[in-house]
Amino acid sequence: MDTDELMASVCPVIRDNGWAYYFAAETDEVGKGLGLDLLQFYFLGRGGVLGDVEAEVVVSAFGYFNPETVRTSWDAGRRLVAPRAAARAHFSCCAALGRSRLGEVPGLEEFCAAAGAVNAAADYVGLPLYAGFRAEPLAADPPGRALQLMALLRELRGSAHLLAVRASGLDARTAHAIARPGDQALFGWSDDDTPKIGPVQREAMTRAEALTDALVRPAYDALDRKGADALRAGVEGIAAALAV
Repeated sequence: MDTDELMASVCPVIRDNGWAYYFAAETDEVGKGLGLDLLQFYFLGRGGVLGDVEAEVVVSAFGYFNPETVRTSWDAGRRLVAPRAAARAHFSCCAALGRSRLGEVPGLEEFCAAAGAVNAAADYVGLPLYAGFRAEPLAADPPGRALQLMALLRELRGSAHLLAVRASGLDARTAHAIARPGDQALFGWSDDDTPKIGPVQREAMTRAEALTDALVRPAYDALDRKGADALRAGVEGIAAALAV
C-alpha cells in the first residue's frame, strides 16, 4: 500500500468522523454549563485556538461558512467565555467522547503512535486553524487521544484544502457549493447565494483536490508499512465504534 492508497483509504473516514464530538449531546451539555448554545460553543470552541481575534479571522480560517453566521455566534460567544478557554473545553469534549465510545477498539495505542507521527511530520505553515489545534495538549489515555488525533488530522486536511482551493482560483463559497451542494443551509447560505458553477469551476475544484493531496502527502509519507496498517485499522475501528 503506497501513500496515495493510504490517503484514499483513511482521509475520507477521518473527514467523516473527526468531527463526531462537535454536536454530541455531551458537548452540548458542557457548552450550556459555560452559558453557550451549541453553535456558539462550536464556533468559539473550534475557532478559539486562534485566540481572542476578530470574527473576520475566524471566517478566514473556517472558509466555507457564511461570514455572518460565523460573526453572530463568535461575537456573542466571546462576550461570555474567553476563546482560548472555550477551545480547551471544546477539545476536552473530544477526548471525553473518545473515552466513552472507543474503549473497546483494538490497537488504539498503535493508532495513536501512527496518527501522532503523521501529525508531527505535517507542515503547519499557512494552515492557521490546524496549527492552533496542533499546539493544544493531547489527552494521555489512548481512547481520548485517539479521537483528538482524528480531529487533528481532519483539521490538517481541511486547512490544506482551503489553501488549495484559493490557490486553484476558486473562492471558498463556490468550492463549498461544488463539494457539498446539499449542505448550503447548514452553513448559513440561502438559495439566493448560490454561485455560478460550470466546467471552469469544476476543473478548478479537481485541481484543488489534487493540490490538497500534494500538501498533506509528506505527512503521511512519514509512516512505514507497519504504521500505515495501524493507522488504517485504527481509523476503521474508530469509525465503527462511533457508528454504534
